[in-house]
Amino acid sequence: MAEYTLEVTTGSMLYAGTFDNLYVTLIGTERQSEHTQLTSLGLDDKTEYVSEHWKDDDFFGYQLLNGFNFFLIQRCSKLPSNFPVTEEMVKPFLANGSSLTEEMQKGNIFINDYKIMEGLPTKVINGKPIPVTAAICLLYLNPEGKLLPIAIQLGQHPSEETPIFLPSDLESDWLLAKIFVKNANVLYFQVINHLQNTHLLAEVFTMATLRNLPMIHPLHTLLIPHHRYTLHINIIARALLYGPGRILGNISIGADGVTELMRRGLSQMTYTSLCLPDNIAARGVESIPGFYYRDDALKLWSIINSFVKAMVAYYYPSDSEVSADSELQGWIKEIFHYGFLGNGDSGIPSRFQTVAELIKFVTTVIFVSSVQHAAVNGGQFDFQGWIPNAPFGLHQAPPTTKGQSSIEAILATLPNKSHAGHSMSILWQLSEKYSDFVPLGIYPKQRFDEAAALQMIKDFQAELSSLSVAITKRNSELELPYNYLNPKEIENSVTI
Repeated sequence: MAEYTLEVTTGSMLYAGTFDNLYVTLIGTERQSEHTQLTSLGLDDKTEYVSEHWKDDDFFGYQLLNGFNFFLIQRCSKLPSNFPVTEEMVKPFLANGSSLTEEMQKGNIFINDYKIMEGLPTKVINGKPIPVTAAICLLYLNPEGKLLPIAIQLGQHPSEETPIFLPSDLESDWLLAKIFVKNANVLYFQVINHLQNTHLLAEVFTMATLRNLPMIHPLHTLLIPHHRYTLHINIIARALLYGPGRILGNISIGADGVTELMRRGLSQMTYTSLCLPDNIAARGVESIPGFYYRDDALKLWSIINSFVKAMVAYYYPSDSEVSADSELQGWIKEIFHYGFLGNGDSGIPSRFQTVAELIKFVTTVIFVSSVQHAAVNGGQFDFQGWIPNAPFGLHQAPPTTKGQSSIEAILATLPNKSHAGHSMSILWQLSEKYSDFVPLGIYPKQRFDEAAALQMIKDFQAELSSLSVAITKRNSELELPYNYLNPKEIENSVTI
């Protein structure tokens, strides 16, 4: 793997690969005025924006919508029993005269609960386990449309040693609490949302297609472009990522923790969580303003669904033809058995009875293999490349009291320069666009011969092109453009 360095020019001093000094510059109360030059890793304007705003509460909330992990946030209509936030605690951060109860009734209170992280095995360094926190974070959508964190508990069990941190606390206390949330957030994202729910799930779809659907089967013809290179990248990933001493073995939860987190994630995966419109409704996040991932992804779901509906209805005019197709039934049976371990509670179908059922599932397959992967992969370096914003490992336990933290404590908690540099180089490579990139809806090899099917593809491409224009126009008016789901930036399949 190529070596990359971060060069920071501050006055007459040059630090090559030394992250400690850069941390001090941007964590300190006063930002230094000297010019900071980011080179070698190709840090663009967005990464610099992150490095400048990562401490801001409104940017913290923005990232839970448009950063990289937008799958956990949900509307909160009742506080969990293990999260004893009181009206008095958060009243200063709500609209004048309002209360937490009133804001929950209005649908303005949201929560990110990392309960799934509780009790995971972690790496041990110098005889000391690396901390991973099952945090709970409460957020408020204020009258200006900004999503702000208003309470953080660094654990699932409230006690005197697990205080609830508030924005009014000591600045370093509040920042440290947010850093522990960011750590849980990026671990959950990389293991469950990225690796398991796109890469490995797309592999299940790919294998089932290759094993059950002949090349002349219309569904094979429709899906095979969306399986391109998926097996190849996952084979490489297994060689580089899994196991002791490999990349995922070096993050804070280690190889055993990754395996356990994936086991928990799979047990919680449902058909509802994979079907975007159902997912958005189930979490109650339909009306949060500035949720660009949601807006663009729902439009893409609709476009893909319309394309799939036309294609499937053309080859399967009736429900009876779906239920009678033994190859099709073998395909979904294998996905249900091997991908979801035969878990009927997941809602994943084990058999297709109707055309509508087939359309919904094929839409899900294409969406996961293209749109969803683009959404989670595209912004990795932008948001995680600035290590304090998304640390893969912390070296100190979460604070158990208030008023005892400092900048020095934060620096001791963050990853050291070796871990930070290694993470940055990997994230940069994962975010690169390669020369053989094939955008969503582009099929270099003509696989269909029927005029009707070819026209459906043209209509699909036209819809995607129109959406691309609309997203480009919207982005031109945003301080921080959201371009990860511009159809021109979405690859047809999981390839990196």
